[in-house]
Amino acid sequence: MPATEVELEYKRRMKAMSPAEKISRSAAMLAWTREQMARRIREAEPGLSDEQVKWKVALRLYEREPEVVKLIEEHLARHCVVND
Repeated sequence: MPATEVELEYKRRMKAMSPAEKISRSAAMLAWTREQMARRIREAEPGLSDEQVKWKVALRLYEREPEVVKLIEEHLARHCVVND
């Protein structure tokens, strides 16, 4: 399937960015994603503390990485009470 005009423009703009601009864009996108995940978690579980929300976001971000999930769960067991 050929690229759309939007895809072509996106690629052109990405190619024109410096490495620092690309990193900055990626960081902004990750921050936005974390905020959206936190908002959804808060809506579903309004009684959670900021710390609990932060770790629930981390669990969702890394859910496909068992080693990281294990580390997060160990941290939670020692430092936070998270309601599942």
